[in-house]
Amino acid sequence: MASVARVDLDGKAIKGMTICMIGAGGFIGSHLCEKLMAETPHKVLAVDVYSDKIKHLLEPAEASVPWADRIQFHRINIKNDSRLEGLIKMADLVINLAAICTPADYNTRPLDTIYSNFIDALPVVKYCSENNKRLIHFSTCEVYGKTIGSFLPKDSPLRQDPAYFVLKEDASPCIFGSIEKQRWSYACAKQLIERLIYAEGAENDLEFTIVRPFNWIGPRMDFIPGIDGPSEGVPRVLACFSNNLLRREPLKLVDGGESQRTFIYIKDAIEAVLLMIENPARANGHIFNVGNPNNEVTVRQLAEMMNEVYSKVSGEPSLEVPTIDVSSKVFYGEGYDDSDKRIPDMTIINRQLGWNPKTSLWDLLESTLTYQHRTYAEAVKQAISKPLASN
Repeated sequence: MASVARVDLDGKAIKGMTICMIGAGGFIGSHLCEKLMAETPHKVLAVDVYSDKIKHLLEPAEASVPWADRIQFHRINIKNDSRLEGLIKMADLVINLAAICTPADYNTRPLDTIYSNFIDALPVVKYCSENNKRLIHFSTCEVYGKTIGSFLPKDSPLRQDPAYFVLKEDASPCIFGSIEKQRWSYACAKQLIERLIYAEGAENDLEFTIVRPFNWIGPRMDFIPGIDGPSEGVPRVLACFSNNLLRREPLKLVDGGESQRTFIYIKDAIEAVLLMIENPARANGHIFNVGNPNNEVTVRQLAEMMNEVYSKVSGEPSLEVPTIDVSSKVFYGEGYDDSDKRIPDMTIINRQLGWNPKTSLWDLLESTLTYQHRTYAEAVKQAISKPLASN
């Protein structure tokens, strides 16, 4: 509860503000809404086409909750709704989370991906600039593309030099694959909207902060196919592997699971976002990597760890055949490409906001898979048994 006076990093009192959050009903938005309602006096104009993940905030079991009058849901598709500018005018701060951000879609729906991540974001930037509203825009670590090191010979000692793979907001180049590798449509669209926002800041004094998430994971991420999402849907890696574990199927490793990634717990990442919200003097004009460089594993190692953790939280034995290899072409379709490593440099966010991630990979997986098991295990069991019951 927000009864005690809160101060920013410079000791100044934090005033309550109205936040227009676009994409509030998604994975990140739902956790950010929870944080704002529980710990701050701020109001949220929650904009999305879905509200399932924030239903507990909009329709709380107790009428006396402290946020009852501080969150309003507006069912708006920002592609074609004239109400958006009115909501932005009512706000002190706009947070844009809206995006198509699942790799399976980059290949099969590149047009939608480009429209969602660039064209649909244009009015948001325009309205913020024209109405002098501060903007926190969510981009992606994918804007970095491939590391410089990935172009060196496999046996080159320089591949071990952080200068060739650690990703810095103000120094690292953005290296994408060729045009027919449509997987890069997402990264390219995100980079272009970043450049537009930066230009609006330079030429028209737009107050902005750009966030580059590095694999934020936790409860409510994506969906489980056939349970709360389409049966043929392909969510991101955490939900894909969770789905396999719930169904007791081998985890599918794309091209052997050799890519390396860093993973950060959603609750750690949300702490960073709250610091950006409440410290505009330190956050404005900056691009921030938000990740956990200490939690780096290959996707294969992630699968093995998730198998072990899920066995612990579910009480079920580990899978006898924990993983199988599949080609990217079979799993994602034509046009797939990927980066080898994504390790964030944390210098800027640590200097500006004093933030560092806390949660280990094991602990964040244990928390997340406990939620997955509690939420989905029974529904998956029933879905699996239905075809048998009908015979």
